[in-house]
Amino acid sequence: MKLTHSRAVLLMIAVTLMWSIAGAVTRQLESAKSFEVTFWRSFFTVISLLVILPIWQGRGVFKSFHWKSVPFWISGLCWSVMFTAFMVALTLTSVGNVLVTMAVGPLLTALIARIFIGHKLPARTWGAIAVACAGIAYMFGQQLDLKQSGAALGMAVAFCVPVAGAIHWTVVQRAQAKGEQLDFVPCVLIGAVISSLITLPLSFPFAASGSDVGWLALLGLVQLAIPCTLAVICAKVLKAPEVSLLALLEVIFGILWAWMFAGEVPTQAVLIGGTLVIGALVANEALGWKSS
Repeated sequence: MKLTHSRAVLLMIAVTLMWSIAGAVTRQLESAKSFEVTFWRSFFTVISLLVILPIWQGRGVFKSFHWKSVPFWISGLCWSVMFTAFMVALTLTSVGNVLVTMAVGPLLTALIARIFIGHKLPARTWGAIAVACAGIAYMFGQQLDLKQSGAALGMAVAFCVPVAGAIHWTVVQRAQAKGEQLDFVPCVLIGAVISSLITLPLSFPFAASGSDVGWLALLGLVQLAIPCTLAVICAKVLKAPEVSLLALLEVIFGILWAWMFAGEVPTQAVLIGGTLVIGALVANEALGWKSS
């Protein structure tokens, strides 16, 4: 799939829109618990990709996996961490604590990409990262509760998500910069398999209703399998920090979904913080378009 930079940005926005449905969908669950939710979501991601990949890349796709490639396995492990750590963190601490912790993702990605692959970002992007992170922090700062039982552990687990994301996007772009012809799309499948295996023993006894399983199947396909695959494709065009920066839109869209379908009206702090995030992203892309 050949993409221009502008189309990659638009596709990445669509990716975050799909990622963001998790909160609204989980509000529809009747009895499934956190680890079981993570298991079924990852399991249905595996099933979805076992169907999608052969249709997209042919029946021989599994023979073409780069089993001996270190970056291939690093990418798969990073996906498994991202799939699992977010839900585990939510069992340990508040949503606010988790989201504020994850807001460091763009900055962390920029630093890791700068150190390991020499990516130099323009001042406008550094500014956008700072403003967007401040917007997320402002949105959920009032919910930040370090005195909460398990807060430190929960935030430590949540921190694994931006760390894994930063490593993944940097590994992908380092391989591309070195001219390695690696297909990182199957790494999403590897990550989902590992996540399923890790959370399976923690999911017993299963409590999900038939309706729950249906909703979680939807998440596996629409919220993980399809958008994560598209995100890897976007990373072939966008720089790692830009992918991570655009990913912050997941929080904004998630709030809108919860407002529309779960009746969770955003506070003034959320509206102000969301405006900062969107403004930073729009300004970064607009300035980049003018300078190109």
